[in-house]
Amino acid sequence: MQFPESWLREYCNPELTTQELADLLTMSGMEVEELQPVAPPFTGIVVAEILTADQHPNADKLRVCTVGAGPFSKDGPLQIVCGAPNARAGIKIPLATVGAVLPPGEDGKPFKIGKGKLRGVESFGMLCSARELKIADDHGGLLELPADAPVGTDIREYLNLDDTLFTLKLTPNLGHGLSVYGIAREVSALTGAPLKALAAAPVLPTLDDTVAVRVEASDLCGRFSGRIVRGIDTTAKTPQWMVDRLARCGQRPVSALVDISNYVMFETGQPSHIFDLDKIHGGLVVRWGREGESLKLLNGNTITVDGQVGVIADEAEGGAQTVESLAGIMGGDATAVGDDTRNVYVEAAFWWPDAVAGRGRRFNFSTDAGHRYERGVDPAQTVARIERITQLILEICGGEATACGPVTDVQPNLPARAPVALRVARAAKVIGMPVTQAQCAEVFRRLGLDFVEAEGVLTVTPPSWRFDLEIEEDLIEEVIRVIGFDKLPLSAPLAPVSARVRPEAQRGSHALRRAAAALDYQETINFSFVEARWEAELAGNAEPIRLLNPIAAPLSVMRSSLIGSLVQVLRHNLSRRATRVRVFELGRVFRRDASVQTSEQTVVGIDQPLKLAGLAWGPVEPLQWGAKERTVDFFDVKADVEALLAPRVATFVAAEHPAMHPGRCARVELDGQVIGFVGELHPRWKQGYELPAGQGAPVLFELDVPALLQRPVPAYQPVARQQAVNRDIALIVGEAAGHDAVIGSLLAADTGGLLRSARLFDVYRPAPGAAGFQPGERSLAIRLELLDDEAPLTDERSDAAVRAAIEAARQAVGARLRGE
Repeated sequence: MQFPESWLREYCNPELTTQELADLLTMSGMEVEELQPVAPPFTGIVVAEILTADQHPNADKLRVCTVGAGPFSKDGPLQIVCGAPNARAGIKIPLATVGAVLPPGEDGKPFKIGKGKLRGVESFGMLCSARELKIADDHGGLLELPADAPVGTDIREYLNLDDTLFTLKLTPNLGHGLSVYGIAREVSALTGAPLKALAAAPVLPTLDDTVAVRVEASDLCGRFSGRIVRGIDTTAKTPQWMVDRLARCGQRPVSALVDISNYVMFETGQPSHIFDLDKIHGGLVVRWGREGESLKLLNGNTITVDGQVGVIADEAEGGAQTVESLAGIMGGDATAVGDDTRNVYVEAAFWWPDAVAGRGRRFNFSTDAGHRYERGVDPAQTVARIERITQLILEICGGEATACGPVTDVQPNLPARAPVALRVARAAKVIGMPVTQAQCAEVFRRLGLDFVEAEGVLTVTPPSWRFDLEIEEDLIEEVIRVIGFDKLPLSAPLAPVSARVRPEAQRGSHALRRAAAALDYQETINFSFVEARWEAELAGNAEPIRLLNPIAAPLSVMRSSLIGSLVQVLRHNLSRRATRVRVFELGRVFRRDASVQTSEQTVVGIDQPLKLAGLAWGPVEPLQWGAKERTVDFFDVKADVEALLAPRVATFVAAEHPAMHPGRCARVELDGQVIGFVGELHPRWKQGYELPAGQGAPVLFELDVPALLQRPVPAYQPVARQQAVNRDIALIVGEAAGHDAVIGSLLAADTGGLLRSARLFDVYRPAPGAAGFQPGERSLAIRLELLDDEAPLTDERSDAAVRAAIEAARQAVGARLRGE
């Protein structure tokens, strides 16, 4: 919200400096983001009038002007050479007299005006454009002033350039601060300075003409007010004072009618719309849109509406309806006012915030009107705002033939404001300092809140313009911000702190992040809302949880997997020529689950588990001299997963995943439970997401965080007094027998507890037809570790244990000892 300080002080003028006023607003919750002077410093520039403008004798593009500047031209008109295309006799312009100092240029130094000579003709000053004064970007010629501008007046005084622009950064609950008068009301409450009332004199109707209005959707529109005004002159020029105020609010002037509507919006916070009456067919109908209806907007875009968007349609005699406006957001082109407009219909309404919120973003634009309606506009003042707009139309665009009709006011569903009780004792406890009932009552009186007092309790009925007062805490906040946050005592908190001891068998999520970072992965944080395509293709989720009001059209669903986010991070890095990417994310995913009930940490029907996902692409190691460059593969990332789970040992079983290569994917099992997946990205998605074709595919993993947080409590054992015995065996097995099956069969053998471990250290695949091998067989070299804690192992006991292990492998996977 941007506005000039002078406009604010017209309604409330406390005895505060500009900086003190800014600090007061910031401390009250209306953060002043920026203070900016309307014009930079300059001196010696006055209002002047060009008396004559003759062609320069030695230059085609220069004119020799005689200029009257009042007291500054006591010895006669000043001769000034000017090259502006609009320099002509009879206009009033800014004149920089000899000795004047102009605003600093690009070099940062101020420019001083002196006597000069251009092409042989002397010049005693300089005629200025708005750009040269740095009050506008227009450089098309001299800044032309109104004909009644007093000659000789300092231009800073005449244009009110000693003003300051306030830019407020308002939170969404402060809709009442989106107008100059609304801020003035806050300043009055904060300082006690008197508040000047808005001009509210009703305009007496001189016609009986009205437009029939029917509100079919009371959940869309709570109040609809309008009035006909006939015989206006739309070519009338907007007064300079209004143009200046709009410009200082960041609004470009358009035409008199549009400027009036915008002016009242910035003044009071009430958006409005002015229809060309002659382009309305019959009456108006306020309703929700219908599938297939289209509307060409004032910005030139043609949109298609549906049942989620409110519209204003006109209704011809036959009942046919045509959409003419997007309710609360933007008007339509078909009924827009133009230079040939003579009769208008002025509309001001109360649109329910929930019915407007997010609708503009669906069509990739936002408007000042929609911004205000989303936060709540005072429903009690629509008629008063119609009167104000009518008054300005009659003053600026009116003539002898101008006449207006009565205000029609349809009120199908005005918001009811429930009373809110404030307990003084609780307010003192929450604020942290003593407050009395009298203090609270005084705050509410200054804020214009109606309340009823009882012993220790004040019951407030929120006014129509305050949509943010709903619970007791809202009233407590009002009390302390009006009293002043600077009045709070500087005392240390006294709340007891009790440590939450984490079980020894569990580590924290930060330890998990550090473990992933130690494996050379960098953490990323991504939005929980993603593209629907990611869910369908990378998570296999055909019905994700959809957002009712997405921040952007593509980010329309909640993610049920972190993989899509990591693939997008990879694409982002590759577009910036990254040669090696290793990233991870620890975050929540969102899935439908009817068994979940609402609690402090859950929402009914939605499961929100924590996941850890990682992605590796490119070389295994950063560029170095000590090792040959190699692209990361499945087994590198599998080793990372094992390191994250250590000392717990997981089982990897071949599986399929929507995002992963069907032959290079495994599910991760821990104690018989599936806790995640690891594998290469599917070639289809590598191509579909435009990843480099000539390099390896990224390898990904996604794991359940609760399983990763569990750590077994160490069980210490004494060092063995006996020496272990290692025996190497070579088993011939078929290709179908996996590593885990072979090792598991050996460890399951009945060896009397002597076999402590079995490790594969070599694989031999013979050439076709090799002696001792059947087709499809290979040799596995395995080292067995045997140990007895109580007695030394003899050869006989060791041999018996090895034979038992080999027999168990023979029974389980059909293994046989090589050489038999």
